[in-house]
Amino acid sequence: MSAAEEFESVPVSAEKLQGPKTFAASYAGEHVAGTEFVIGALFVSWGVGAVDVLVGLLIGNLLAVLTWGLVTAPIATDTRLTLYAYLEKIAGPGTIRFYSVINGILFCVLAGAMITVSASAVRIPFGIPDQVGYFPTDWRFVAVVLGVGAVVVYMAVKGFKKLAAFAEVCAPWMILMFIVGAFVMMPTTVAATANVDSINSFNDFLTVASDSIWKKTTGDIGIMHVIAFAWVANLAMHGSLGDMTLLRFAKSPRYGYFSALGMFIGHYIAWICAGVMGAGAAILLNTTITAIDPGSVAYTALGTSGILAVIIAGWTTSNPTIYRAGLAFSSLNQSWGRTRVTIVVGIITTIIACSPFVFSGLLGFVGYMGLLLAPVGAIIVAEHWLFNKIGLTRYWSSYKGNTTNWAALSTWVVSMLVGIAVEQAGVLHLFFILVPLWIFATAMYVALASVMGAKETYPEAAIAEQAESDRKAKEAVYLAGPTNGAEDAVKIIPLNATLAKFVSWGALVACALLGLLAYANTNIEIVTSWLIIPTLVYFVTATYAYLKSNSTQ
Repeated sequence: MSAAEEFESVPVSAEKLQGPKTFAASYAGEHVAGTEFVIGALFVSWGVGAVDVLVGLLIGNLLAVLTWGLVTAPIATDTRLTLYAYLEKIAGPGTIRFYSVINGILFCVLAGAMITVSASAVRIPFGIPDQVGYFPTDWRFVAVVLGVGAVVVYMAVKGFKKLAAFAEVCAPWMILMFIVGAFVMMPTTVAATANVDSINSFNDFLTVASDSIWKKTTGDIGIMHVIAFAWVANLAMHGSLGDMTLLRFAKSPRYGYFSALGMFIGHYIAWICAGVMGAGAAILLNTTITAIDPGSVAYTALGTSGILAVIIAGWTTSNPTIYRAGLAFSSLNQSWGRTRVTIVVGIITTIIACSPFVFSGLLGFVGYMGLLLAPVGAIIVAEHWLFNKIGLTRYWSSYKGNTTNWAALSTWVVSMLVGIAVEQAGVLHLFFILVPLWIFATAMYVALASVMGAKETYPEAAIAEQAESDRKAKEAVYLAGPTNGAEDAVKIIPLNATLAKFVSWGALVACALLGLLAYANTNIEIVTSWLIIPTLVYFVTATYAYLKSNSTQ
């Protein structure tokens, strides 16, 4: 879509809504990312037990999916607005300017981490050493980051549909690379485990996992921390409603549950596989897992294909993250335009990415990002759903003519300060603050709004609610009709595109067979030497099939 079709400040029109395939690919692609190598290794270095990881991630990711499906997607499809446009409607332009700056900066740092992860793979062919400190130690690494950043920014500028298309092609292969990498490294971890010669049962796997991968220590980190982290890791997108920006294009609120593809493939399978790869790579390289970056882990397990996996995995997450950051800053002044702002944001993000600390400190950053943004989610949810039920008027501040909703801004600022104070005082772990902070922010906002004018009635409210009802009715009629979205219509696929698709599937099967062969023969070189061939076949044929299939009706 062009910049004019991105609907930065108005509801998405019915004819621009997207079908389920778009969101399935987007979530699967975005959440199978380069940072999974970092986070998967994180649990290994945490000293968390194997059972804590396997069960904790299951519960935490389920909570994340439920938050997307029950909170974010329903609000996004009801309003059809970006988070920024809806927050401005609730809290006024004064609040949104402050929020957009904070949110945009946070997304810049997050996207920078993804670019750094991609660069950690690109550095390998140039002989650049691992970059795991706070600052780069080789100027060539900076050059690599600038090159990777340029590609990422270009993709983000192209808009939502281009991002989804890129993810749709990459996602199946990326998912497979994590699984193949784990199979390849499993014999290494088995060899390092006493009393286990091979994995013949789940108990054998659990023994290897407990003794050679996730070794339980006497520290304070346990299953509750894993559960909380898995839920908090994407709080900015679901609990803080950042993914309204993407889900406003969804035809149905049920599409929020497609986040399960990202959570249980990317944040469960990929995190576990990355832990296996990281532990195995550390054993083979005779070092600790904290001394090697994602590029080294993937290259050790998958060879050249590992380099490509980390590069692409970083791209598929940094692209939509920069897209979100561009929307955040463009909301400050609509005349700037999303494209121009996204380019500027991308340049800043790429500069940030030159310092490896942005991914080495990812754990704390993700927690603080949730802490800073969670109160805003609480404010929006309270006004959208709670106000009508308790006799308060939605959007009351705008009806009063306020440029700033001081009840909302005060709630947000005070909640942030309280959360930071609680964390710094050691009262609660960073990951455990978010739920009580959400409750605190909800109660504070309802109380302040009641005092400042939400209890009053406004003639404009009935007019606005009727206009919104009319818009929803027209949308419902369109979606119920025979032309409810061109992308869902039956397409006539050319024969050569169909053949290319079958070849791409065959290439994926070949990748999987190489991984199984390497596992069975305890020979990593089978994968590191040959995997690149079916990988290249997949990308050529899958890209060709996608382009042909989507250019012909």
